[in-house]
Amino acid sequence: MANSSGLNRTGILSRVTVAAITAALVGTTTAAVAADAPQERTVSGVQQSAPQASTFAASTASVTPVNALYGVTNTGVIWGYTPSGQGGLTRLDENSGTGWNYSKHINQTDQSGDGRSDGLWDVTGGTLYYTKWENAPRALGAGWGIYNKLLSASNTGGAAADDLLARDSAGVLWHYLGFGNGSLDRRVKISAGWGIYNQLAGKGDLTSDGKADIVARDGAGVLWLYKGTGSYSAPFTSRTRISAGWNIYNSLVSVGDINYDGITDLIARDTTGALYLYKGTGNASAPLQGRVKIGTSGWNGFKQLF
Repeated sequence: MANSSGLNRTGILSRVTVAAITAALVGTTTAAVAADAPQERTVSGVQQSAPQASTFAASTASVTPVNALYGVTNTGVIWGYTPSGQGGLTRLDENSGTGWNYSKHINQTDQSGDGRSDGLWDVTGGTLYYTKWENAPRALGAGWGIYNKLLSASNTGGAAADDLLARDSAGVLWHYLGFGNGSLDRRVKISAGWGIYNQLAGKGDLTSDGKADIVARDGAGVLWLYKGTGSYSAPFTSRTRISAGWNIYNSLVSVGDINYDGITDLIARDTTGALYLYKGTGNASAPLQGRVKIGTSGWNGFKQLF
């Protein structure tokens, strides 16, 4: 079962202002100025207790992430939902953070490689921040307003720590290798043409080969699988079609393994605010089982799920 005893409230967290672009991070000379944003942000995380590997139905070479699902409201409050271990979610009694009104592209990240998130990456005012649980946000560099999608799909580059994917307005996907302390290496271009997708999601291995995969939904509602390779410079193989009809959802997200079977799962929110779980199968040809409703309504109250 999930252990929520690790939830600790923090006090006021000071923001750090960055005056210049960190070219080593962004790899561009495009200037960006941080917009006005809240001067206080708090965040706390849940230490999930993963079951022993011997209980997993499928064994992989990598650690399967087990995390809570978080949602941030329009007023900047973060609420956490811990996995029940049976495929359901349980809302925590207290919120997990405040002051996140202006933050975009919030992603959980595991820097230690133990399968449990220990902080967040987010973009606020065009600046990328890393916030370790119970610590102040640390600015990593400005200029991140050039990206319209950021996704940390776990370890996509072959090392232990989580990495970061970023898509720019031209549809080019870039890969940032994580150093294990929240910082990132210079970006590497993966490929162009990713602008056809309106949803990208992933957190761990969907195909039981020990490498992190992602899924992408195109404008026609078709969901595609990109299998991971573990290569920093070319982290994904060519796409394979999963199924159609996914335009009924306005958000796709993965936080790892929800039902504790050792395989990453996918969560989808429809336009009525209902939440559905697609359990992972570990089979590359059919990586997702049929959907199961795990939330009846109200989930549209979150502007971001992560």
